[in-house]
Amino acid sequence: MKVANADILGARLLIVDDQEANVSLLEQMLREDGYTRVTSTMDPQEVCALHRKNRYDLVLLDLQMPGMDGFQVMEGLKTNEADSYLPVLVITAQPGHKLRALQAGARDFVSKPFDLVEVRTRIRNTLEVQVLHRKLEEFNAELERQVAERTAELRESEARYRSLTELASDWYWEQDENGNFTKVSGPVLEMLGIRVDSLVEGTAGAGADGWDQAEREALLARIADRQPFLEFVFSRARADGTTQRFQVSGEPMFDRRCRFIGYRGIGLELTPSR
Repeated sequence: MKVANADILGARLLIVDDQEANVSLLEQMLREDGYTRVTSTMDPQEVCALHRKNRYDLVLLDLQMPGMDGFQVMEGLKTNEADSYLPVLVITAQPGHKLRALQAGARDFVSKPFDLVEVRTRIRNTLEVQVLHRKLEEFNAELERQVAERTAELRESEARYRSLTELASDWYWEQDENGNFTKVSGPVLEMLGIRVDSLVEGTAGAGADGWDQAEREALLARIADRQPFLEFVFSRARADGTTQRFQVSGEPMFDRRCRFIGYRGIGLELTPSR
């Protein structure tokens, strides 16, 4: 991600210093360099309110001021929940304050008396990082919006898919990774006359429910291999000697990490029970 020169020169800057001469010097230097949105205040009490209103890209903050020093100002700025990144470049004549200021959250510092080349360089470098940070936040916000929008579309699409499958089949079903049915729609219980879980739980021979064991094992083998199956036919012998035949289609489901989470599919009764 590249920062354009226009983004740097159009950044919002606030100069905070109780010395009018320092404010004038910095304002003149910044305007000569092409910065177009420079404001200032000599009252540190105003900084937090000004920043909440204007969301400055950089605050040039003198540390030694009467009434409220720069460290107190930084603490106040941290209470702004909308700003997770503290855009402060401190100004100090005390070498011992530099490390403390950085530990308090300042991004960089400039020393007094001013070396204008150093001041220009540090301001631009700090602004580049801040503008990149802001662009990243905007990008993440847009990405979250797109993800939310796409998720809503997928849910709507899934709802349409289920509606269509229900119209084109006798029942729709879903299983979890352990083979337990988690969702069944349609009159499957009435048609089969059994518990749904008996469709996947094997029994010896045809079993009490009359399912053909060979067909059942073939279907279970497909499921064990995580393979889709299309129009698989299996049958059930009823107590009155009639036979029911069913056709199922299913596909495995996986989460975003490609972990198997179950199956979903549709079913039809081929020979209506009598």
